[in-house]
This record gives sequence, C-alpha cells and structure tokens, in this order.
Amino acid sequence: MSPTSYQTAPPRVASYVLAKNQALGSNPRRSRPAVAIAHTPQTSLAFPPRIPSIPPVRVAVVDIGTNSTRLMVADVDPATAAVDVLVRHSNVTRLGHGVDASGALAPEAIDRVFAVLDKYAAEMQTYGCEANIAVLTSAVRDASNGPQFAAQVRERFALDARVLSGEEEAQLTFLGAMSGRPASTEPTVVIDIGGGSTEFVVGLGHAAGFHVSVPAGVVRMSERHIHSDPPAPQELQALALDVRRTFLEHLPPEERAPVIRAIAVAGTATSAASIDQELDPYDPQRVHGYQLTLATVELLLARLADMDDEGRRQVVGLSPDRAPTIVAGMILLSEAMAAFDLERVEVSEHDILYGGALRLAGVG
Repeated sequence: MSPTSYQTAPPRVASYVLAKNQALGSNPRRSRPAVAIAHTPQTSLAFPPRIPSIPPVRVAVVDIGTNSTRLMVADVDPATAAVDVLVRHSNVTRLGHGVDASGALAPEAIDRVFAVLDKYAAEMQTYGCEANIAVLTSAVRDASNGPQFAAQVRERFALDARVLSGEEEAQLTFLGAMSGRPASTEPTVVIDIGGGSTEFVVGLGHAAGFHVSVPAGVVRMSERHIHSDPPAPQELQALALDVRRTFLEHLPPEERAPVIRAIAVAGTATSAASIDQELDPYDPQRVHGYQLTLATVELLLARLADMDDEGRRQVVGLSPDRAPTIVAGMILLSEAMAAFDLERVEVSEHDILYGGALRLAGVG
C-alpha cells in the first residue's frame, strides 16, 4: 500500500473512525476560551523557593510498568529543579501479560523483569546513585501476588520499591510532565497511556487538580479485544467502544470542558511521534515537544491496523517490541483526545521518571 493510499482508499477501520464521535456528542469541534478550572486542586505541586547552595543529587528511578521496565539515572538540582539525564533505558517486559484474565503476575513475566533489573542494578552501582526509587504501577497493584513481587524487588535489587496508587501515579506523572516548563495559565491535561491503565491529570501551571487512573491500557485492551492478526474491524470497534465508555465513566464533563491543551507522555505517544517522523534511530530530542494532530493519529491507526504483527515490526520509527500493542495504543490516544475535544497533543519525554527523580531530590 502506497504512503498516500490511506487518504484515497477506505481503511479497514474507517467505520470506527467515522463513528467514533457519536458517544461524545455530534457537535463539531469547538474553539473554547481559556477558562479557570472550577475545582480546588487536591494536591499542590508548585515548586517552593530553593536555596542555591544545595548541591545536585544523583538519583536513579526505575519504572516497573505493565508493558515496560525503564531506568533513568540523573543529577537533579534541588535549587532549580533542573534534571540532567545521564542514563535512560527502556525494555518491553510485558509484566502485565495475562493479569486482566488471571488476576496474577505470571512467573515468566516476573523472570523477564528480573533479568532487566539485574542489568539496571549493575549500572546504578557504576554511577554511584545517592538515592533510588522503583515505582510499580497498574499490573502490580491489580495482581494478587503484587505485594510479594514488590518485596522481592526490594530484597533482591536493593530498590526502594513502592506500589503506587492510581492517584500517586498521576501526581508523579504530572510533576514530571510539567518539569522544565514555564507556568501556564492554560488548563492542561497530561495523558499517560500505560499497559494496564491510563492516567489523566488536569492542572494549571505546576499545580495538579483533578486526577484519575482509568483501568484501560494497551496490554489490557489488546488482550481483551484483539484476537486476529491483523485485527478484525469488529475487534477494533469493540475495543474503541470499551475505551470510550471507560473514559467517559471516569472523566466528568465539568473536568473535561475547561481543558484547552494536552501533553501526552509514555510509549504510545512517543512511538506515534517517532513513526510520523520516520525516525531511525529514535531521537528523543525530535520527539520531545512534537505536535500530533488527531487526524495524524487516526491515519496512523488505520495504517497500523491494516498490517499484521510482522508488518508492524518493520515500520520505521516503531520499536518492534511495541508492535503487538500499538494499535490499541493509537485507539486509546485518539479516544483520549476526543474525550477532551482536542485537535492536537504535545508529546513529552518528561514523564513519571522525571517526577520520581524530582521527588527523590525533594522537589515538588
């Protein structure tokens, strides 16, 4: 299929794309003025004044997620909240594989994570980190054996492993996403699409207000709905409807209405930016700050859904390990944008890893 055929030939997901706004209302997209958020922020992440003489702190943050396990080693300046990244790694480990159906972490999935943590622990020791934290998110908090897994991470790898609540995960994600940005008066939503859940945080400047963790992520939705390769149109439509209903159930209209800007973090959004630019190799500097339109996300969805898994693994800009879940990710991203009536989203490399690093250094 030629690069332009998605614009001239009906894609296999066309019925989904054309029907997607029905549950959100049939009004055309509106131009809205910036209005104040009506709620009182639940937790303030405003940066307090800092003493310039405090030296930088070297920290390590490990994010053990449903789909991937990641490491960031950084020097953080507590006085300025500047984060100087020394090392950043990401490995798709699929810890949450099967959790939605079985309710427990599988032994083979745990082994995959531990193999990666062995390498991360050695690198952390090389860099002489002063403090560390391992944040464990959706898959671990949902699994019956999650507490035992967290205890093993603490004992085996000397990591300060913490199973985050959905609220804590959202707060750290917002702190990270807003790092390095000037305070803004525009109501902003930070969207973090993970493997087992999607976090939404609405705030002004560096202060987070409404936040929610929605039980819909790329691994959970893929396992629940996609059973064909390539996905059947009815599977995509069922997945989209499930996501749409779940988002609207957890996102009150009064919280969505004021939002006029969105920042998207994590693998789905960064992959979309990389694919759209055909980046090979991946270039975080070109991904960070990239603007994705809803039309682009829908075209990427149509293109990727028309391929089988092997075809997606050959797509320039997409990590092969993300091929099995990227279609669900594109649906989640497009539905998130539609829920807030947004035509575009800014992609950010600053995410929960940055939030964890700032928190370890006493910022926020």
